[in-house]
Amino acid sequence: MKKLSLRTRVLTGAVAVAALGAGTFGAMSASASTPAAAPAAAAGADAANRNLQQTTHLTLDAATKAAQATLDAAKKENQRVSVAVVDRNGNTVLTLRGDGAGPQSYEAAQKKAFTAVSWNAPTSELAQRLTNVPTLKDIPGTLFLAGGAPVTAKGAPIAAIGVAGAPSGDLDEKFARAGVASLAR
Repeated sequence: MKKLSLRTRVLTGAVAVAALGAGTFGAMSASASTPAAAPAAAAGADAANRNLQQTTHLTLDAATKAAQATLDAAKKENQRVSVAVVDRNGNTVLTLRGDGAGPQSYEAAQKKAFTAVSWNAPTSELAQRLTNVPTLKDIPGTLFLAGGAPVTAKGAPIAAIGVAGAPSGDLDEKFARAGVASLAR
């Protein structure tokens, strides 16, 4: 068999790569229209909503209203606090640091709100559970001190309000409950 020159081998390789690339591109182009049809098929397959779940969320306006009501309740008692509102997943919707609130209060309010929504219970009740299950406090992002109150709709948690900065957790939680109550008005 005759040995091919370097030039012939390079050209043959280039042609082979080009042909392979063209074939792959053609296959990809032919299947590019498939995803456009997929959403319609998915929507049709779930016409009965068997695979969908609707949830209720607190709007930003409602979260702002609740946070301001919380700060107002604290101000009436000359307390300087921070307030955090989190959604059902524990993500912070908004945080307000009241005038003169301590630097630690901002993060503590977020953690109290996260804790309240995670267990759908006021954090004062959750703090009492630590006597039976002390390892609860080891869960990242939680703070088992009074001052967090869940916001519920149809019995399920949809958000929570956390407050920190008052001299006691009982006051923090009183202000958080005021924020929750403002949502019913």
